[in-house]
Amino acid sequence: MCVEALPPPSGKLTRRGILAGAAALAGTVAAAAAAPAVSADRDTTSVPARSASGATTRGAGLVIRGGTLLDPATGEVTENAVVVIRDGTVRAAGPRGSVAVPEGAQVLEAHGRWILPGLVDAHIHLSTAAEARTAVRQGATSARSGSTSFYQDIAVRELARHSPDLAPRLTAAGVFVTPDLGETVLADPDLTPLARLKDGVRSAEALRRVVEVNVARGADVIKTRVNERAGLPEQDPLAQVYSHEQLSEIVTAARRRGKGVLCHSYSEQGCHDAVTAGIRSLEHGAFVGERTLAEMRRRGTYFTPTLTAIAGLAESSDPVLAERGRTYLPVLKRAVLAAHESGVPLAAGTDSSGGTVRPIGREVELMRAAGLPALDAIRTATTGAARLLGLERTVGRLARGFAGDAILLDGDPLADVAVLTRPVRVVRAGIAL
Repeated sequence: MCVEALPPPSGKLTRRGILAGAAALAGTVAAAAAAPAVSADRDTTSVPARSASGATTRGAGLVIRGGTLLDPATGEVTENAVVVIRDGTVRAAGPRGSVAVPEGAQVLEAHGRWILPGLVDAHIHLSTAAEARTAVRQGATSARSGSTSFYQDIAVRELARHSPDLAPRLTAAGVFVTPDLGETVLADPDLTPLARLKDGVRSAEALRRVVEVNVARGADVIKTRVNERAGLPEQDPLAQVYSHEQLSEIVTAARRRGKGVLCHSYSEQGCHDAVTAGIRSLEHGAFVGERTLAEMRRRGTYFTPTLTAIAGLAESSDPVLAERGRTYLPVLKRAVLAAHESGVPLAAGTDSSGGTVRPIGREVELMRAAGLPALDAIRTATTGAARLLGLERTVGRLARGFAGDAILLDGDPLADVAVLTRPVRVVRAGIAL
């Protein structure tokens, strides 16, 4: 987790080159994909046309009809609902009979199923088109990157704009602001001088340089760390790598360019230093304490605990990682419940990386297991995560003016949130996958 090493792309890349490459990638992947990855009952959909990727084309719009609609913002449940999506945006939603169905629109029959807005994975590492496509088909129609090694997330973001059925709407973080950049110094010629720094990326100048290069490349947010990694057995996740002053330098440089900062963390002191330095969201944060949670509530700092990743450690074949996961998971669950009860905003994130994309519904399931009520657990992957990403007027609900992203479930998520791990259909920007 955070983040697998990958080989650099060939050639010298500029921001313009990334965007051009993403456009080419969108066409290449669309032509190559033969069929949708999600299995579903195909007799539930009237499908007059398909894109090269296997998704239904938008045409005159899409109507989702007959299911039970849940609005996470209010908790309102609408039986026999109709959702009208045109040009990728919800035009109307409500009970059948109160919503006009446009003539010629595709109809996705949802009788016996629940309809929810597409989910948000607020911490994921998407480095390939295949990973992006898998995330969407598991229900993550929006996401925030937790960084990539060579700016692949920025290309994925552009891929999503060209071909929304192939990738989630993505908030990109670019490369990690970390003491040892490793091979990431090759991600941009402006980073290569940092390779000769004896102590790594630690000086105020070096920290600012990485932030500035990220922003120049088109990053939407900045990602840094305060502790070492939990996913490497040779590292101590409680060891602190940046001081409060260094974190403040990163936050200041990011704010100067209108960007927020997400921070990888584990120890209480590290969490406290990161929060008081002004980060936007605390990632992982297993040992976050009461004083830091109080500060987070006061500042409106988000908590993205990535329970899924920590639970994954417990299943590792490496005995050090397995023991770490078994030790950290119950501590993190208690921290999540304490955060919720004290009013700290929570966001769901899987921390998927290295080619394995875990369903965001699993994170909601673990939020529920930590003690959150079902609706509040669902909100961490809908309205709550949308606010963290600055998309609260676009994502997280199926209401007029919101994005036409939806998932269909074969059960009541308020009774069993586990149904979110296996959506039977996904709609992305009005395209039924």
